Amino acid sequence: MLIETETTPNPASLKFLPGRAVMGSGGTREFSTPEAAEASPLAQALFDTGEVAGVFFGADFLTVTAAPGVAWGDLKPAVLSILLDHFVSQAPLFAPGTAAGISVPHEGSEMLFEDREEDADIVAQINELIETRVRPAVAGDGGDIRYRGFKDGVVYLQMQGACSGCPSSAATLKHGIEGLLKHYVPEVVEVRAA
Repeated sequence: MLIETETTPNPASLKFLPGRAVMGSGGTREFSTPEAAEASPLAQALFDTGEVAGVFFGADFLTVTAAPGVAWGDLKPAVLSILLDHFVSQAPLFAPGTAAGISVPHEGSEMLFEDREEDADIVAQINELIETRVRPAVAGDGGDIRYRGFKDGVVYLQMQGACSGCPSSAATLKHGIEGLLKHYVPEVVEVRAA
C-alpha cells in the first residue's frame, strides 16, 4: 500500500492520501485534543506519539498537525507507519459506541447564534457557495470550513484541519472567501473567523 503525502499551506500540517476512502461521503471529523481522539483508534494512535497536535479526517485524506517544535522529518515516518498499520489491517476508523457521524461538532463549533428567519434566502446562498466553491478548494489544502452564522451582514466561518492553524487562513477568509461571498451575495459585508 502506498500512502502519498502533500504539503499544505500550513507548515505544521501534512496531508496524507491513503488511496482509499477515509470518511467517504460521511463528512469530516476533527480531533484537536487527545481526549477527543479517544473516539477513533487511528486518531488516538497518532496522538499517542506525543508529537501530534491535531488530526483531521476528510473524505479521502487525513491531515496531521505536528505539535509545536516537532520537525516533520522526525514525525513523518511514525505517522506513515501508524497509517499503514491501520489501513492494511482494515481496522475501524471509530471505536464502537462512539459518534462517527457526519461532521461531528467539537468544542467551539456550534452555531454562534440562531439565524433570523428573514435571512433564510441569504443563508441558503451563502451555504451553497461554501459547499460548491469554497469547501472543495479548502479540502485540497487538507482542511474544511464550517458555517457558524450570519448576522448584520457578517458571515462567521470556522476553519478546520490544516486550515485552522494556517498562517494564511486570515488572508484566505478576508481576500478569498469574503470577496467571493460579497460578489455573489450583496448582503454580505464581511467574513470573520468564528
